[in-house]
Amino acid sequence: MASSVTIVSLFLVTFSLLSPSQSASCQSQTFTRNRIYTFCNDLPSLNSYLHWAYDLANSTLSIAFIAAPAKPNGWISWAINPTATGMVGSQALMAFKDSKGAMTVKTYNISSYGPVTESKVWYEVKESSAEFSGGMMRLFATIVLPEKGKSTVNHVWQVGPSLTAGMPDKHELQPANLNSKGGLDLLKGQSAASNGGGDSRTKKKNIHGILNAVSWGIMFPIGIIIARYVRAFPSADPTWFYLHIFCQVSSYAIGVAGWGTGLMLGSQSKGIRYTGHRNIGIALFSIATLQIFALFLRPKKDHKYRFYWNIYHHGIGYTILVLGILNVFKGLDILNPEPKWRDAYIILIAVLGGIALVLEAITWIIVLRQKSGMSTKPYDGIKTGHGRQEPLAP
Repeated sequence: MASSVTIVSLFLVTFSLLSPSQSASCQSQTFTRNRIYTFCNDLPSLNSYLHWAYDLANSTLSIAFIAAPAKPNGWISWAINPTATGMVGSQALMAFKDSKGAMTVKTYNISSYGPVTESKVWYEVKESSAEFSGGMMRLFATIVLPEKGKSTVNHVWQVGPSLTAGMPDKHELQPANLNSKGGLDLLKGQSAASNGGGDSRTKKKNIHGILNAVSWGIMFPIGIIIARYVRAFPSADPTWFYLHIFCQVSSYAIGVAGWGTGLMLGSQSKGIRYTGHRNIGIALFSIATLQIFALFLRPKKDHKYRFYWNIYHHGIGYTILVLGILNVFKGLDILNPEPKWRDAYIILIAVLGGIALVLEAITWIIVLRQKSGMSTKPYDGIKTGHGRQEPLAP
């Protein structure tokens, strides 16, 4: 009986801690102080919600923006961009805890990528306040739009992890953060993605990721496995060589296409930099290009410089292998896809690694047997009258 009472008590306490704003839909969210809004939307990213009421005659807009900050001591923001569809140019309201732990709302004119400072904005703020409970922040404001009769706006919303000296720090650059923008029809109650721009960039990022994962992350390792292990089987010569060339040249061609899409994405995302991923990508392209051109300088097997060329070729190849796999994982961190895609790639690399270990053992067995066969091969000569073997005459 006591355990049943305990379970019921825990349930009631948990239920009492839940905030209405954590509901799955904005339709079930309610507010204190008799705040009532005409429309609400479940925004398409960052698990956030927007409620609003618009007085067209007076151009007065009342909003309630609800979202969870990236971290408990972070911030949330909702903005209107009167000149564009993205972050730069947006006129933002930001809610966060001040130095005393009280919730506050401040305005920011986001004129560029980089640190922000409190400033006046395009519209007049008649009233603003904020609340924080149940892990969710709520930003309330009543603003007056300077353009009379305007019924559609571009809006941007965002969440951040922290503040430094009372100023909001940079938010993350995950797809959900970069796609948190759209068009808002204040009279019809509709919110839509901004001209498909975010979706288009996401598709380009996915294409970039797939091309590079297939090239540097899959085909290149397979080409190395073929060159190192399949060549040990005499019956595979020269098939192994052509398979190796096919994998590596195809890997390079696909990788160059992926590198090109990366450059295009970088040029379209001014101010957004993934320095480590970018630098490794440039290094991969550079040394892989050297590797391709080195094929045209490949000495014959009996040439005195062939030994040194092999050292160079193998060293560069293994460097590309390590950098390629490393950069695939960095790319996965940036794209942040569903866990199943990362798991699938990890399983694939583990399988290739397991195949390599098995083939390594088989190769050593073959090599050792070949050496053993050479050392025990019968002497091809004749016996002399003294019982010694003498070599055959040339």
